[in-house]
Amino acid sequence: MSQPTAEVWQEKPTNGASGALLLLGILILVIGGVVGGIISIANSAVIGAIIGFLAAAVGIVMAFGFTAVAPGQARVVQLLGRYTGTARTPGLRWFNPFTTRTRISTRIRNHQTDVTKVNDGDGNPIEIAAVVVWQVSDTAKAAFQVNDFREFVAIQAETAVRHIANSYPYDSHTDGGISLRDNADEITSRLAGEISDRVRAAGVTIIEARLSHLAYSPEIAQAMLRRQQASAIVAARTRIVDGAVGMVEMALHRLTSENIVELDEERKATMVSNLLVVLCGDRDAQPVVNTGTLYQ
Repeated sequence: MSQPTAEVWQEKPTNGASGALLLLGILILVIGGVVGGIISIANSAVIGAIIGFLAAAVGIVMAFGFTAVAPGQARVVQLLGRYTGTARTPGLRWFNPFTTRTRISTRIRNHQTDVTKVNDGDGNPIEIAAVVVWQVSDTAKAAFQVNDFREFVAIQAETAVRHIANSYPYDSHTDGGISLRDNADEITSRLAGEISDRVRAAGVTIIEARLSHLAYSPEIAQAMLRRQQASAIVAARTRIVDGAVGMVEMALHRLTSENIVELDEERKATMVSNLLVVLCGDRDAQPVVNTGTLYQ
C-alpha cells in the first residue's frame, strides 16, 4: 500500500481591492444607513428603518475586510480554510471580511545558533556556533508546509552545523586537506548550501551562513595549543634548515668555481658543520681561534 504524499504548496498572488475608495463608500453606507433608519423611525416608516439599519450592518461587516499591508510583510489569505493567495502590495487593502489574513514577515532575519559541543572529523571535542541570514521567499510553504517555520529554521541550522563539524577536522594535518579553521570560505559555502537544502521545504532562502564561534573544548584546549606550537616550531625549523643548506651549498659552489680555496672532503665536512651550527643555532655563535690546523 502506497504512503500518502503531503501536498506541496506554492505561493500565488492576491492583492484584494484598494481600500481607500472602499473606505469612503463604507463610511457613506454606514452613516447613511443609520441616519436613514433614524429618520424612518421618526416618520413611522418601519420598512425604511429596517433597510437603513440593515445597510449600516452590511457596511460594518464589510469594514472587517480592511487590512493594512506594511512594507516587508505579507498577508496569507484563507477563505474558510482554503488558501486563496498572498498579498504583498503595501497599503490599505480590502479582502472578503470572512477571510483570515495571517501576517508573515518577509524581512531579512538573523539566527544565531547556540554554542554546541561536538566532535570534529578527527573525533576531537570542539565548540562551534554559526550565524544564519535567512528570508521567507514562499509564504505559502512557510505557512502550510511546516508547523512553525522559525523553529524549523533554527533546528535545521543547528543540525547542519553539527553535520559540518563532524565532517571536517578542526586542523588539517595533510597538505590540501580542508579544515574548519583554515578553510573558512569553503566551510561557510558548504554550510550555507546544506542549510538551504534543509529549509527549502519551508519556503525559506538562505542568504548567508558563517561560523561565529570555533574553538577546542576546554578539556583539550591546552593540549591542542601545545600541539599547534610544536607544529609551528617544526615548520620554522624546517624552513631554517632548508635555508641553511642552500646557503652552504652556495658557499661551497662559489669557493670551488672561483678557485678561492681548495678544500678536501674532510675540510668541506668541517666547514659545512660549522656553517650549519652558525645558521641553525638558537644562540649567537662563539668563535674559537684554532692556532694549529684542522688535523690537530
